Amino acid sequence: MTAAFVLSINMFIAALFAVAFTVVASTNPTVRGARWLAAAYGIGVIDVALEFILPSLAQPTPVVVAIYFSYLAALTCGLIGVARHYGAALPRSATAIVWLAGLAFVPVMLGLPYGSALRTLLYQLPYAAMQVLMVAVVVRSGGKLALDRLLVTVGALAVLVYLTKPAIAWWIGTADHAQAYLASDYAAISQTMGSVVLIALALVLLLVIMRDTTMEMIARSETDPLSGALNRRGFETHGDRAVVRARRTDRPLSLITLDLDRFKAINDSFGHAAGDRVIADLAEVLGDAVGSDDLVARLGGEEFVIADTHFVARHRAIVERIRQGIASTPFGVTASLGTCSAVVGPHVAVVASEFVDRLIRMADSAMYTAKRAGGDRVEHCPLEEPEGDG
Repeated sequence: MTAAFVLSINMFIAALFAVAFTVVASTNPTVRGARWLAAAYGIGVIDVALEFILPSLAQPTPVVVAIYFSYLAALTCGLIGVARHYGAALPRSATAIVWLAGLAFVPVMLGLPYGSALRTLLYQLPYAAMQVLMVAVVVRSGGKLALDRLLVTVGALAVLVYLTKPAIAWWIGTADHAQAYLASDYAAISQTMGSVVLIALALVLLLVIMRDTTMEMIARSETDPLSGALNRRGFETHGDRAVVRARRTDRPLSLITLDLDRFKAINDSFGHAAGDRVIADLAEVLGDAVGSDDLVARLGGEEFVIADTHFVARHRAIVERIRQGIASTPFGVTASLGTCSAVVGPHVAVVASEFVDRLIRMADSAMYTAKRAGGDRVEHCPLEEPEGDG
């Protein structure tokens, strides 16, 4: 394949991904970084168009410099897009240094023979550096899922491609002048390698965006907007997983249900805005009291449920900390709490949803006992073995 043919493919691919990222950005404004990625591939189209203009020019230097900086601009937009999507800080100082180095390289490159290995190395170094920054952003963001690791791998391969091109230029040679670049074997190889990088990065980035968008939609559907805790649907989904975890670890599964005492008086005296603030403060107290693997959900109104898989002593300490934390909130509210624990050993066969429902009913019964006793107290069900086949 000739370099011109590969370049045509690259132009089409860049345009296609520019449109794809633009559609993503316009249909889902919450997708961070998609507009920058669209800009990156859009600038890539301009870069390829300049490559096609080059052979017809009597004085190619301005266009050669424009090609050099347009591709660097495309990589910079890609870096910003990745940083925005991952919610990571943009390495501004490092990016500025890469651009300053690129500017400093221009007069040196123009003074070297066209196609020499040193000129090619100086040409590719800023590109490799910008790609290293993108990899660093993903790594520093803490993304550890399979697609995040794949993006890091593809980014690292892109760095290797940029650094390999000077060796290829030295090995097979390249054109003697800029206008002859597209006719050289080096151009065909270079553009083919670039095409692979272009497609791989774009596809992985699109998959990352699709994954994160889907995860965000699921999280939104499972989250109560006022408190930030799980809603009933989210609790049902994650509650089943808690049963599996308790069975696997041979620990008790404990359910805590709580209801604020005399909450209606707060709404009547201070208004519903104050009541909403109490609910938000309550969710914060619960979040601070439980562990990272524990579940906190708002089932409705001022009723919350917590699930944990701690041993009984630890569980009861958490319940008491919750009661005290609620009583110390600025509004001075109290809560009635009921708890129930049951062992789900690996030898016990249970239906997870039915098991959780039964524990909630028993914890609710204990909670109403606490409420009838005046509130601001905890009632415990006895630890028991669940019904099921042994």
